This record gives sequence, structure tokens and C-alpha cells, in this order.
Amino acid sequence: MRYIGVRYIIALIIVLVTLWLVLSGYFNKPLLLWLGSASVIFTIILTIRMRIIDNESVPYFNLFRMVPYLVWLVVEIWKSTIIISATILRPDMVLTPRLIRVKTLPSSGFGRALFANSITLTPGTVSIDLDDDEVIVHTLLKEMTNRGDFAEMARRCAIAAGEKEPAF
Repeated sequence: MRYIGVRYIIALIIVLVTLWLVLSGYFNKPLLLWLGSASVIFTIILTIRMRIIDNESVPYFNLFRMVPYLVWLVVEIWKSTIIISATILRPDMVLTPRLIRVKTLPSSGFGRALFANSITLTPGTVSIDLDDDEVIVHTLLKEMTNRGDFAEMARRCAIAAGEKEPAF
């Protein structure tokens, strides 16, 4: 049996109650508050019974590690946007599409999904397939196939996902 941390359960309760209150908007109707409480309790019991509460299903403790990564990702998205826009606006518009295999450094499911989604968010690149230790990436330009850039993104994804800094 996998250990279920109490802090994950408490965090999930806080998030579910907050979400229910914000989305419903009912703060003064006792029946609806009781029904909301019952739905939160039912959800918590169900997730405990299914044994799915862990750091990946309740990732709220990773939020502070995600902020530097998200800032870095926004900068990378802007840089790629400028490169792709300049290429598309050129009269001769030469595209050199490539498929490459990139090694994934994050070992957790959350880290690997973050890595693949970050590739897709970056203009000019799309992650096509995610295997155990690699991602197949489609790029629009040959210049976007630098494995060092992908390795840096994978390293930052691993750190943002709460893993130890991977060794190259």
C-alpha cells in the first residue's frame, strides 16, 4: 500500500472547498453549503479509496518551483515566436521541417508531461510521441533542432517537477 500523506489530503480539501465556493457563489444557503461539503467529503473518500493522492495528483506543493520555470518558458516562447514570425514573413519563406528524437530527463509522469507540453507550447515545435525515455519532436526549422536547447528544457522541467537536478 502506498503511503498517503496527510498534507496532500488537507491541500486537496482546501482546493476543493475553495473551488466549490468560487464556482458556485453560494455563501448564505445552508442546504447548498451542506451539499457542497458532502461532495467534497465524497471526493476525498473516493480518492483515498482509489489510492491516487500523491505529489502528482495534488501538485500544489510544486507551485513555487514552477514559477521560475514558467518565467523561463515565457521567454523561450517569445524568442521562438520572433524566429517563426520572421521566417513566415520573409518573401522566400524557406521551411526545413525535421523530426528528431529527444531524450527526456524527468523521470516522473508529471515531469515528462510538462516537458512534452512545453515543447508543444513553443512555436515551431510539436511533441508527437512520448515514450519512456524520449520524445519525438517535429520542428519547422532546422535551426530548432539543437539538442542542447531541449536538454536545458528537460533539466528545468525536472527541477520544476520536484526531482533532483539531473546529471548529464
